[in-house]
Amino acid sequence: MDSVDVMALSEVQQPDELLQTSVPLGLRIVDTEVVNQLTGSNSANATDTRWNVHGTDLGHMFTHKDQLYMVFGDTYGPDGGDWRSNTIARIADPDPAKGFSIAAMVEGATGAAKEIIRSAKVPGFEWTVIPTNGISLGDRMVLHYMSVRMWGADDKWYVRRSGLAYSDDDGQNWTRSETAIWPAGTGFEQVAYVENDAMIYVFGIPQGRFGGVRLGRVTPEDVLDPTAYSYWDGHAWSTNVHAAKAVVPAPAGELSVAWSDAHQSWLMMYLDPVERAVILRTAPTMTGPWSAPQIVAHADDYPGLYAPYIVPGLDIDDAVYFTMSRWKPIYNVFLMKAELETQAVDLAAVETAGPDFTLNQTEE
Repeated sequence: MDSVDVMALSEVQQPDELLQTSVPLGLRIVDTEVVNQLTGSNSANATDTRWNVHGTDLGHMFTHKDQLYMVFGDTYGPDGGDWRSNTIARIADPDPAKGFSIAAMVEGATGAAKEIIRSAKVPGFEWTVIPTNGISLGDRMVLHYMSVRMWGADDKWYVRRSGLAYSDDDGQNWTRSETAIWPAGTGFEQVAYVENDAMIYVFGIPQGRFGGVRLGRVTPEDVLDPTAYSYWDGHAWSTNVHAAKAVVPAPAGELSVAWSDAHQSWLMMYLDPVERAVILRTAPTMTGPWSAPQIVAHADDYPGLYAPYIVPGLDIDDAVYFTMSRWKPIYNVFLMKAELETQAVDLAAVETAGPDFTLNQTEE
């Protein structure tokens, strides 16, 4: 068991200067719909009766040994009881078009889904431990987590530190690494992983939902060594985490990134708490330039929406599948589908409009 040391909150503010001017969006959201509810009493998975999961959130995914795993945040039984800071499920079929039936969850002695990464549950110290993304490294699973010291108001919370936990038995038991720890204030309190060209790329955002998106990378064998990471400073890769520049501007909440071979483009989804919407941007390279934002789903249609996670391992062509959480009164995870089409861009109009150009997603 790792020791839990008290670390002061860092209030260091990261500069949020954009690296490059945004480019126009070549993909257009045609329509967004709910495929089904994945968790809770109204779900086909019946997670309430099977694993005492009446409410949960997040649902970010990674593939391990050809199996798709889905990781959840704070999880509750009926009436907010049986609180677990995090849980994990294995999906029966990785094809989201088939609805994502949950085959199993890692269980405790009672058969309920168990907390996989322990948390102290002490407000002001470590209120909860939330996994923000996961990755598979051969026989080992790795989860990035944030140790939340306090929840604030208006999409703000305060992270004591972030770190990595790993499992060598396919998710049954987890160990918080004693070396893979980052203090608060690095701008990578929450992450999205991307494997590309024999490297692990790490998109990071600060605590809460009001920072910009930064980019780091590391070799797979060095994932647990914080000193081995390098960060994009706008021109080159730097070993100084505080040199990282925003590749996408604030505000950005929970995020995910995936490659579309069909469109030869990277896709990024995240929550914009000011717009109250899930946002899509695209880019030819991970360092950018990233396109202007486009709304995928809005809180007017899906009250309490947050945490859009693109389903990994798919070729994204005419649709992108993603999980999305909703807050009160539902507090559960939904599988979503957004239809896409390629849109020609009038470059003369873009030059006239300037860097704030945004496609009109309702125009036919």
